[in-house]
Order: sequence, then C-alpha cells, then structure tokens
Amino acid sequence: MGTADVEAVWRIESARIVAALTRFTGDFGLAEDAAQEAVAEALVSWPRASPANPAGWLMATARRRAIDAIRRRAALQDRYALLAAAPTLDEEIDLDRIDDDVLALMFVSCHPVLPRKARVALTLRVVGGLSSEEIARAFLVPVPTVQARITRGKKTIAAAGVPFELPPAGERRDRLGGVLSVLYVIFTEGSTATSGDQLLRPDVAYEAIRLVRTLAALQPDEPEVHGLLALCELTAARFPARTNPDGTPILLEDQDRRLWDFAAIRRGLAALFRASHHGLGPYGLQAAIAAAHASAPSVEETNWAGIVRLYELLGRVAPSPVVELNRAVAVAMACGPAPALTIVDELIASNRLAGSHLVPTVRGELLTRLGRLPEARAELELAARLCANQRERSVLLRKTASLPAQSTGT
Repeated sequence: MGTADVEAVWRIESARIVAALTRFTGDFGLAEDAAQEAVAEALVSWPRASPANPAGWLMATARRRAIDAIRRRAALQDRYALLAAAPTLDEEIDLDRIDDDVLALMFVSCHPVLPRKARVALTLRVVGGLSSEEIARAFLVPVPTVQARITRGKKTIAAAGVPFELPPAGERRDRLGGVLSVLYVIFTEGSTATSGDQLLRPDVAYEAIRLVRTLAALQPDEPEVHGLLALCELTAARFPARTNPDGTPILLEDQDRRLWDFAAIRRGLAALFRASHHGLGPYGLQAAIAAAHASAPSVEETNWAGIVRLYELLGRVAPSPVVELNRAVAVAMACGPAPALTIVDELIASNRLAGSHLVPTVRGELLTRLGRLPEARAELELAARLCANQRERSVLLRKTASLPAQSTGT
C-alpha cells in the first residue's frame, strides 16, 4: 500500500478514529495529534507491510500514541485511572458503534467559542481528514496560517473546557445551525472561489457534500440538514457546464444543460423532498430556488416569478443583503431591469454590501439592459477592480469591452 492508499483510508475513517480517541482520552487536541502521528507512521510502514485491517491499524496505533503522550505528562494520576478503566483495544476499534461520537466531533470542531476560520480549518482537518497542505490550497492561504488556526483552535477548546459530548437536546438545534453554517462556507468556497485563478474548486465542494451527507445520516430527522444537502447537490450538478476545459467561466444562459449531472439533480430533489416534510428553512428555500433552475430547460423558460416569491420568503426567514441582491436579479428576469435597479440602489444606500464586487456587477448588468452604457461601464470596471477571483474578473472585463460606445436608450 502506498501514500494514496493511506490517504484514502484516512479520508474515510478519520472522523471515526478521532472521535473514538477523543472519547477514550477526553482530550480533543491530544486525540487529533495522536491520529496524525498514526498516519505519519502508516506512510512509512504500509508500503513495506500492508495491514489486513487498515482502519483498525490506524486506530490501534493512534491509541498507543495517545497513551504514550499521557504517560509523558506529569501529575496526571486521573489520566492513569482513566486508562485503567478504558475499554479493551478490541472494543475500542469497533468503529461501527460510534456514530454519536462522530456527531459530537462535528459539534466540537464547529463550537461557537471558535472564530469562523478556525471552525472551518478544524472541521476539514478532524472531520474531513484533510491535511494542512490541502486546506491551505483550498483557501489559498499559507500552510503555517492553517496550522496556526488549527493549533489555536484546539487550545481554545481546551481552555474553554468544551466537553466531548452531544449538546443537550434543548441546545442541539441552535448549535446545529453553526455546524451547517461551517459546511455551507466550505461548499460555497468550492462552488465559487473567492480568490485565485480558478472559478471552481470541485474537490473542496465535494468534500463539503461528503460531510453534509455524513451529518444527514447522523441527524436524519433534521429538515435543514437535508435542505443543505439538497442545495449542495443541485448546485454541484451544474459544475460540468460552468467552465470551459481551460477554466473559462460559462454564464448560466450559455451553459449546455445536457452536461449537467442529472444523478446529482435527482439526489438533490430527493433531499429537498425530505426537507419539505416539516416546512423549508433557509437552506431548504435556497435549495428550492436551485431546483427551479435545475428543472428548467432554458433561462427563458425558467419560472422566474416563482423564484422571486421564493427569494421574498427567504428574505423574511433569513434576511440578508445577498438575498436582496439575488432577488433583484430574479426580479430583473421576471419584471424587467427598472424595478430590479431600485432594489440594488436601496442596497447601495444602506451600505450593507460595501466593498463587494457583486453589487456593481449586478448594477452594471441592469444599466446595460436599460441602455445607460457609460454608467454600466463604470460599474463593471468597479466590479472588476473589487473582484479577487481572476476568472470572474476576466468575465467582467470582457463584458466591459463588449459594451457599445454610445448609449442605446431604454
């Protein structure tokens, strides 16, 4: 077995191994460190002699590393007592019995005591099994930055005395929102990268989908978990048509819908159906909007009026300036650019999306449709200056260059 085999086993089993170790040691940071040491040992040992049970080998090795670390600590007699009362090794590596521990691990890595960036890094590291290098590549930050976030995150959890346990039933739904928020941030970075020279980072998006699927299996009665899964599946279904082979973005109206992943659409619609049993929350409503796009044969035949209504409902359930901006786009398609421009101008007056390239992008499009070309050019140029993603910026510059020299009227 080579490096790729070690990585594959780790990616699949990491959450359960770290969860079991955390339950065993009572120390989240120690468990994660011991698991990483086991992976490092596997990279050396497995090419020489492949284990019959790779997951069990990792668990047993990590457990030994955790015990060694505990023994090196001074004045921890209570830890020794814990070890004396711990389950046997055979019981400890029964990885099929710890679903609750994996769920607890998600709640710990997404604990509100941590800043958002630390939650994302810890979730990808301890639940997703990604290395610091992979996380750094995903979010275009230096490896030491990721390592520092992970280290500080573990120290913060230890200092705050965060217990390794599922939150009480009364708190779980509120805390679940934080877990979903972290997974959503990971997915959106994969589906539209905030910076860099690629529009999509499919590996990041698909890792988020894998984590959401895990959460859906662990929390099957939570409609918003299925709502987020539906949103991710339906959005990812369009990935094959969103860029040319060279990575150049393709706008929705120009996409070849035959390239969409219809298996992902079916999975997304099934998850949306499960979410709808108890009424749609914010993620479910966004998934319903994605489903309207996925079900339409073309941009022109899309039910834009229905999408406007969904955005209006989403704005009441989870108001945000981004929702208002997206509603403006839908209004432009359903009713024309003039009423949409009013919505965008109100957003600008409220200064709620200052510094974002999205507002001048949408405003430039609306002004172009209204024939106010000098203003449209100024907005698109501003959007290009504010946009940190090189691929999106190139689209904005091409739009600017394609504008006629003179205004055309409304």
